[in-house]
Amino acid sequence: MRQPCYIARADKVAARMIGDEMMIMSGLDSSLFSLNPTAAILWQAADGVTPLAQIVEEHIAAKFDVTPDEALRDATELAEALARHGILRVSDSPILAASESDKGTAP
Repeated sequence: MRQPCYIARADKVAARMIGDEMMIMSGLDSSLFSLNPTAAILWQAADGVTPLAQIVEEHIAAKFDVTPDEALRDATELAEALARHGILRVSDSPILAASESDKGTAP
């Protein structure tokens, strides 16, 4: 059985949809990325709490002519590549937003 994978958008990025592509600029080094429609779906669904397999099943495999296993394999590779560029975070457990993880702590 495959371990769950969760993805979340990095904090220091700017993103905008242009047509059916997502343009992303890294706040770390001003690198610019253009995501195709499939990658844009993945980016938009990257909430940190929905497992990658569920995102793929509900938003990618159902929409494109691809098997869920193939789509998950491709999505995992894409997520890891985007994480290496610092514009996506990948974890084996849910990823809380900074504001969520800071709740309840003293100032």
